[in-house]
Amino acid sequence: MRDPLADRAAVTPEATALIDADRDERWSVADLDSAVERTAGRLATLGVRPGDRLGTLLPTRPAAVRVIYAAVRLGATLVPLGARLTPDELAVRIERADVTTLVCDATTEADAVAATAAAGDVPVPVVSVDDADAERVTALDTHPPEAVVPQDWALDSTLLIPFTSGTTGAPKGVRLTLRNVLASAVASVFRLGLRRDETWHVALPLHHVGGLTPVLRMPLYGMTVVLRDSFDAAAVAADFERYDVTATSLVPTTLSRLLDATEGDICPTLRTVLLGGAPATGTLLDRCVERSVPVFPTYGMTETASQIATATPAEAASHPGTVGRPLFWTDLSVRDDEGNARPPGETGELVVSGPTVSPGYLDAEATAAAFGDGGLRTGDVGYREDGLFWVVGRTDDLIVTGGENVAPAEVVDALRDHPDVADAAVVGVPDAEWGERVAALVVPREGADPAASALDEHCRARLAGYKVPRTIRFVDAIPRTASGTVDRAAVRDRLP
Repeated sequence: MRDPLADRAAVTPEATALIDADRDERWSVADLDSAVERTAGRLATLGVRPGDRLGTLLPTRPAAVRVIYAAVRLGATLVPLGARLTPDELAVRIERADVTTLVCDATTEADAVAATAAAGDVPVPVVSVDDADAERVTALDTHPPEAVVPQDWALDSTLLIPFTSGTTGAPKGVRLTLRNVLASAVASVFRLGLRRDETWHVALPLHHVGGLTPVLRMPLYGMTVVLRDSFDAAAVAADFERYDVTATSLVPTTLSRLLDATEGDICPTLRTVLLGGAPATGTLLDRCVERSVPVFPTYGMTETASQIATATPAEAASHPGTVGRPLFWTDLSVRDDEGNARPPGETGELVVSGPTVSPGYLDAEATAAAFGDGGLRTGDVGYREDGLFWVVGRTDDLIVTGGENVAPAEVVDALRDHPDVADAAVVGVPDAEWGERVAALVVPREGADPAASALDEHCRARLAGYKVPRTIRFVDAIPRTASGTVDRAAVRDRLP
């Protein structure tokens, strides 16, 4: 495939490609294409070549879009990293993805330097899209651009490697191919529809597929993407009106805040709210019906380049809790432990196959455990009725808080690393705002008397903020089953 942004610039050069809502600045397709050409040329001057792994540690801003499309133009595989992760967490991902260059900005420079220094014997080069303050950081715009020949991507080439977390807490790099991304873009538009003046608002992090996919689809659809660095309900509502937004991607927490901050119709041009990241409550969906919010509840994964199944607003209203029907080309089935199909109405593990499904993880063992002849074992439990699907839980103990995945084992390891902690158990408990919140039972070491505030500080130095337990209770022993495993039901009973 040729460079999609360059192709779009040849077709509709004067159309608006990008709007920075934080600064009310606009880029035409031609302007963005020229900026990407300069960025790609400067990265080439610094040694980035086809086949390299280009890491990004950038907030949701136009500079990130320039780097994303510069990677496409150069033929470098994009490795988007979360700006909320600690340097230690980043270092693990940088090593596992074999990142060859890391791009940061002024807000992430310190973490980028610390993470790349810890990632291996030879520090990974760090490039900033802003002025560089640290000695080991190169300012991108101070280098003259080389001439770049756009890469001709094969469909099965790995376009990007986002990370997800498994139940062990070990970050898993997901190999998403060009075929995966294109199939997802086509199947999504078949379900959601498309306006000629489509304007998609993005206030999600660009290391999540929920935030990244609208950016990747922008030149394919010929739509405008409106970026906001972080979610503020009042500001987002104002963006919808100012820029005639037609579509957006939200998680239940942000949608609830948006409803709280507004009255009546959120925006007359808004036709699609793609709602994912966590299950939506019946109360939230009822509020959407009352306010005429066109919500499309969706079920998706990083491993499927976004959506797997998506409900229309009518399906969401008539079948409470459904995530709808599988997307075009996507096969979704309910299976028992032996891999046999379960009949309608009976629960089992959801297994998905089709062209959107990743060929696997960076780790061969993780790939073998999850991917098989029948497709990807999602780890989600659900059922189907009349062609519609519901997701009711997990086969493991993954916590989903505010759309972010948290592996309990990773939090337990951080707590146990504190000198005053003998044992710990971590679960997700219901939370009105976040869907779930991280909660922990902690057993102090004999003679120790740790404070919850001290454990909070300890965890924040090792974990992203959303992984830090919001509730901590001290106990004499962790409830366990006869076989010695943590009795998670009993743990939850002790955590309000």
